[in-house]
Amino acid sequence: MNQRAMIAATAAAVMSMSMLAVPAAAQEKEKCFGIAKAGQNDCASASGAHSCAGQSKVDMDKSEWKYVAKGTCKTMKGLTAEEAKAQAVKK
Repeated sequence: MNQRAMIAATAAAVMSMSMLAVPAAAQEKEKCFGIAKAGQNDCASASGAHSCAGQSKVDMDKSEWKYVAKGTCKTMKGLTAEEAKAQAVKK
């Protein structure tokens, strides 16, 4: 095997292993709504106010979320996605 083929095979193996690791890491975390400080949300708001991380304007907005370790959201007084949606409908 020449050097170029060896490098390509190694790169392919590393990339495939990294793709397998992502789902395992995602299973260890959950979205927790209502705990993010302004500018510290992890992604788009549930209300559609913005579509990127770090764009929340208000602390503890119920439509903003952060990833937290699975099982810790309730201890932080956060909401699940279903609870956040239910509270948004009430308004």
